[in-house]
Amino acid sequence: MTDHKHAQQIRQLLEAWQQAVTSKDVKAIMQFYSPPLRAFDAMGPLQFNSRDAYQQHWQECMEYCPGTFCFDIHQLEVQADNELAFCHFLNLAGGTDAEGQQHVCWLRCTQCWQLQTDGWKIIHEHFSVPVDMESGLGQFELKPE
Repeated sequence: MTDHKHAQQIRQLLEAWQQAVTSKDVKAIMQFYSPPLRAFDAMGPLQFNSRDAYQQHWQECMEYCPGTFCFDIHQLEVQADNELAFCHFLNLAGGTDAEGQQHVCWLRCTQCWQLQTDGWKIIHEHFSVPVDMESGLGQFELKPE
């Protein structure tokens, strides 16, 4: 059964995390992640096995979009108990390039949070894009129903 107090804490943390991302503040973004971290992103290496490697990836993502950054959370679901919380959501993410062109797409995200001595921290994160099995290409044009 979900602990509603902890689920609400995760929702509040996600709002702050989202603000850090849209502000492109990598130092603030990384405050939400635990040093033992495993992450899978829709871009880049197959996996990230350290907080430092993921921080470098976040920095590269921000540099890829030098203009404004979009990072909207939709259809958020949170389940939490006294130790772990899981959430999943759809994420409209991207930004503007050096020429001012906006590049955004819908991603899927799942996170696992753990309650640690310094509060809730993300210990696992997975962003993905559906793939068309025939072409092998990401389905970036999909939109939520």
